[in-house]
Amino acid sequence: MARIAGVDIPNDKRVVVSLTYIYGVGLPTAKKVLKECGISEDIRVKDLTDEQFNLIRKALDSYKLEGDLRREVQLNIKRLMEIACYRGIRHRKGLPVRGQRTKTNARTRKGPRRTVANKKK
Repeated sequence: MARIAGVDIPNDKRVVVSLTYIYGVGLPTAKKVLKECGISEDIRVKDLTDEQFNLIRKALDSYKLEGDLRREVQLNIKRLMEIACYRGIRHRKGLPVRGQRTKTNARTRKGPRRTVANKKK
């Protein structure tokens, strides 16, 4: 496996897909980096030369990736929670942040259902 930005990327996949294994690199960014380096998207990672690897590494240095990006996202969420804005409160309560309904669905954020006992008459 090749190692770029501290991440092992798969050898048998196309370069454009393998680069998406790096946190902070999606398909559009991967395509842009490869175009900038002059490398075909269809080539497999195992067929890349050391020179091409270095070009890709150099191109990715200008982006914020992996640990730095994760840290920045966490700090942004923490800041929202500290200033107690609507989004911060939703983060704190573990509810959906972007306006989704919660009467039904939202199970990913809310967790498994907790049944409430019925009151006897």
